[in-house]
Amino acid sequence: MTEIPTLIQLAREGEARAAPEPLDLGSRVRDLRTSRGWTLEQAARQAGLARSTLSKIENGQMSPTYDALKKLATGLEIGIPQLFTPPTRGLVNGRRDVTRAGEGQAHLTTTYEHELLAGSLTRKAMLPYRARIRARTFEEFDGWVRHDGEEFLLVLTGTIRLFTEFYEPVDMKRGDSAYYDATMGHNVVSTSPEDATILWVTARSGE
Repeated sequence: MTEIPTLIQLAREGEARAAPEPLDLGSRVRDLRTSRGWTLEQAARQAGLARSTLSKIENGQMSPTYDALKKLATGLEIGIPQLFTPPTRGLVNGRRDVTRAGEGQAHLTTTYEHELLAGSLTRKAMLPYRARIRARTFEEFDGWVRHDGEEFLLVLTGTIRLFTEFYEPVDMKRGDSAYYDATMGHNVVSTSPEDATILWVTARSGE
């Protein structure tokens, strides 16, 4: 079964259209300096550079020589590669996306009806979506669903039966939740007269 991988592929295709921005070395040096609470004078003295030289580097008015890069790295107590590799954690990026009810990106399959949430955000650490469970029996699936990462589900309406490859099926009702390894085969069916709905969140594996 390839439904969930298809959802992840849809998200990745959207990310592929967003080209990464080149690193601004001047801003990177300034961020490293200010994160240490240093003034230009303090940082220049620490690195053994003239204040005017450091100011020009931070403002993009000059490209530092390799010798200046070594002095900067030594003064900031980091390796030269770290000057060109901004940290991926610890910085507030201020991202936010609101998805109004019914306005998520729809993806229909024979067993599930997915609504992708936060669709305008790229490079998400999580892939959230609301799903209407149309399947009623395990046999409606073409084998197990499996994909990279870990997954969380929360039953919103109706009742479901969660099938997982290495465990006995478990019946769940509104408010019940489950967290599991998504590389393990898993399928969900509705056990209520109406189609159940669930919130699904897939934590993407590192790339």
